[in-house]
Amino acid sequence: MIPPIGSLGGGLSLGALEGTAHGAQAGEAGAAAGATGTGSSGAGGFGGELTEAISSLEQTQNSASSAAQALATGSVSDPESAIVTVQDAQLAMELASQIRSKATEAVQSVFNTQV
Repeated sequence: MIPPIGSLGGGLSLGALEGTAHGAQAGEAGAAAGATGTGSSGAGGFGGELTEAISSLEQTQNSASSAAQALATGSVSDPESAIVTVQDAQLAMELASQIRSKATEAVQSVFNTQV
């Protein structure tokens, strides 16, 4: 079963991530946005990109849930498409989980840095 979007936090909330985006990691976020070519120089920044990514993940999870339900009830005309949709959602969730883990490790590393 695919965990709901709200369980992504693991002690690290969206608000906390947005707060760090405007604080110590604003420079890193700008560099990352510039490296991907989607740099939005303005109020959106890292927090806006993160919100869009989570929204996209939520839409992917919702479409996978609908496809799985249709597959279970037998009302889907193309079962292969439904399975691919569910697998895409699973991969997207795994990617989001890995990104969250790496971001958490990076924040902990910054906090543990001796000044």
